[in-house]
Amino acid sequence: MRLHHYQIDPQYKTSVAYFSMEFAIDQAFKTYSGGLGFLAGSHMRSAAELRQNIVGIGMLWSYGYYDQSRYEDNTLKVEFRRKFYYFLQETNIVVDVMINGKPVKVKAYLLPGDVFGTAPVILLTTDIFENDYLSQTISHKLYDINEETRIAQEIVLGIGGLKVLEKLGCNIDIYHMNEGHSLPLAFALYQRYKSIDEVKKRLVFTTHTPEMAGNEEHNIDLLAKMGFFDGMSATEVQNLLAMYDTNFSLTVGALKLSKRSNAVSKIHEKVSNQMWSHVEGKSEIISITNAQDMNYWADKQLLSWMQEHEEYQLIGRKKHLKHKLFEEVADQTGKLFDPDVCTLVWARRFAEYKRPKLLVHDIERFRKLVQNSEYPIQIIWAGKPYPFDTNAIEAFNELVLLSKEFKNVAVLIGYELRLSKLLKQGSDLWLNTPRWGREASGTSGMSAGVNASINFSIDDGWIAEFAQDGQNAFVIPHAEPNLPIEQIDSQDYETLMDKLESTILPMYYNNQKKWIEIAQNGMRDILHKFDSTRMADEYYKKMYTY
Repeated sequence: MRLHHYQIDPQYKTSVAYFSMEFAIDQAFKTYSGGLGFLAGSHMRSAAELRQNIVGIGMLWSYGYYDQSRYEDNTLKVEFRRKFYYFLQETNIVVDVMINGKPVKVKAYLLPGDVFGTAPVILLTTDIFENDYLSQTISHKLYDINEETRIAQEIVLGIGGLKVLEKLGCNIDIYHMNEGHSLPLAFALYQRYKSIDEVKKRLVFTTHTPEMAGNEEHNIDLLAKMGFFDGMSATEVQNLLAMYDTNFSLTVGALKLSKRSNAVSKIHEKVSNQMWSHVEGKSEIISITNAQDMNYWADKQLLSWMQEHEEYQLIGRKKHLKHKLFEEVADQTGKLFDPDVCTLVWARRFAEYKRPKLLVHDIERFRKLVQNSEYPIQIIWAGKPYPFDTNAIEAFNELVLLSKEFKNVAVLIGYELRLSKLLKQGSDLWLNTPRWGREASGTSGMSAGVNASINFSIDDGWIAEFAQDGQNAFVIPHAEPNLPIEQIDSQDYETLMDKLESTILPMYYNNQKKWIEIAQNGMRDILHKFDSTRMADEYYKKMYTY
């Protein structure tokens, strides 16, 4: 079966299988939750643009991640609706994977690359009538809350993915684990070669989070019982990897079994090497800074006016894109936003360390900000909390209830590719507020900045490699990371608000020339360094053919 719709460029002839739990490829294809998926989707698009010999391996989620809806009071309602995709191709391949001592059938579908302009992606499902109901549920929901279901999902992705590739007759040189979810793949390879060195020749690993909670761990006996180690016992794995803890870290396992690993920004490289410095026999951790596919994200007209130095036309186009965004705001909230008013957006996954509520840290100061008639502002929040994270959902709902007080503050639902693009193209200011050192990369600002939305960010992740304060972005210098969290948040809030009130808003209204200059500089610098064709090329040179 010929997978690629393009002729492979000889410089990228090494064959690569890219394993990822999520891929954000198109609004119509709900196989992603957030940044990890956005990154994987951009990688697949750029791989096609460069004509690389790469194939994606992912999961076909019957209910996606979840659908954001609203209750009667407009607070967040989590809904699961079955999805159907008529653009996927049957491969007629079904393989057996052992889970909990029983064979589970895994069926493979193909997303042909010419459908959405990507490298080909193989999607795996257990939701077929040949399986019992429990086995069918394995591929129902991305990041299922049940621990055993999560482990089963990882077994299907890693071991099922390898078996499907073999059945397709794919001769793969390098297996790339995008996060540790597909780690069972490493043990399946070990069962074939019976040599760690042979596994390492073929395996590379990308770690995406400095958050300990994001580095998955499970009881090693439970993993062995479920088949995570492809038939190896817990004791065999412990002796093989010299990992004797009761809880088995997927990240540590991946670091030990890969020839090379990478973090996703230069700061993240330092943080990762510190985090895992105690791990004996781990692979080298280098950095390949994340990027986004600007052919997908950038408004072509905006880019054209920027490259032709047509400031007047760029301003007019930006106003048009704000209108498009504000139609969505009006539809969802009944609020009519003004395209002449500075519009700030905070939109990404609702996670505690990203501090979605930092802007309302002092509610009275926030009130003064949004009621200031001299320098008016419009504020939009959007993002998806994990559907079972009650604290994140509560934070989202607090913002929804707060927004009812103001006609110029909105909280939107449905933060998927379509809304993300609307927000990035229609905002003036893209706010990013993680606690310093906790954001691995944070790519949303790249695709915002390329659309003349100026990054306003803590100097973490990719921002530290891009931002020149007052020249191509507005930087919020971070508080000392060793301070108590409450103090960090208070200091960062004061710095943020001081800059917003005394520098950013006055510039927007009093010095449009300078504003446009900063926006255009940001567009140029992002196109130069943070387009994912650069990233996809780096993976070949630094990871696959290293």
